[in-house]
Amino acid sequence: MENVYGRELTPEEIAAGVHREMVGGMWEELGRLQLDFLQRQGLTPQSTLLDVGCGCLRAGVHFVRFLEPGRYYGIDVNSSLIRAGLEQELPRAGLAGRLAADHLLVNDAFEGSRFAVSFDYALAQSVFTHLPLARIRAALGELARCVRPGGRFYATFFEARGTPTPASLLHERGGITSFCDHDPFHYRFRDLAGQCAGLPWNPVYLGSWGHPRDQRMIRFERTRE
Repeated sequence: MENVYGRELTPEEIAAGVHREMVGGMWEELGRLQLDFLQRQGLTPQSTLLDVGCGCLRAGVHFVRFLEPGRYYGIDVNSSLIRAGLEQELPRAGLAGRLAADHLLVNDAFEGSRFAVSFDYALAQSVFTHLPLARIRAALGELARCVRPGGRFYATFFEARGTPTPASLLHERGGITSFCDHDPFHYRFRDLAGQCAGLPWNPVYLGSWGHPRDQRMIRFERTRE
């Protein structure tokens, strides 16, 4: 993820909208898709949500509009993307002032617990696609600290099937090639489920959810300790 999103954008680039392409484009389609999906999974305006890899708020503008004030939080590795969301995208969406800046955290270690909030839902759209398994394991450990027992964490991934895992894989829908050993990564569901060993997560395969680049969805259910 650092290789893709580590570069800090200049104010001129943000004003020109470069941030939208930096997070993969498809601004309206992918932003709205995430809200629609979580609503089907039970998200209500009263839910607390952590947007993992929130970027410049492609989905965030939809969540901020839907959720009651104070219920949306976001975390991302890139400070300039967060700045673009606050300074460009929220005002453009008519949501200026609806999201407090301290609800967004620049952090590369998935430390959602720094918000001191017990989240009902967390979502990582196109985050695991950029991470090796060791970092996915670390992310699951950190998120278990801030998602409440009974809460749910959703994560998308490029899916590989069969044994052995293919070195490269073309996803015809979207035309993305993923790899077993470098970014963008693909995984079998059981590879990701295995990272939950010893952690309070129950992984559930959901599969296709309408993603335009063929990313699949897993639900991690936070178990009660």
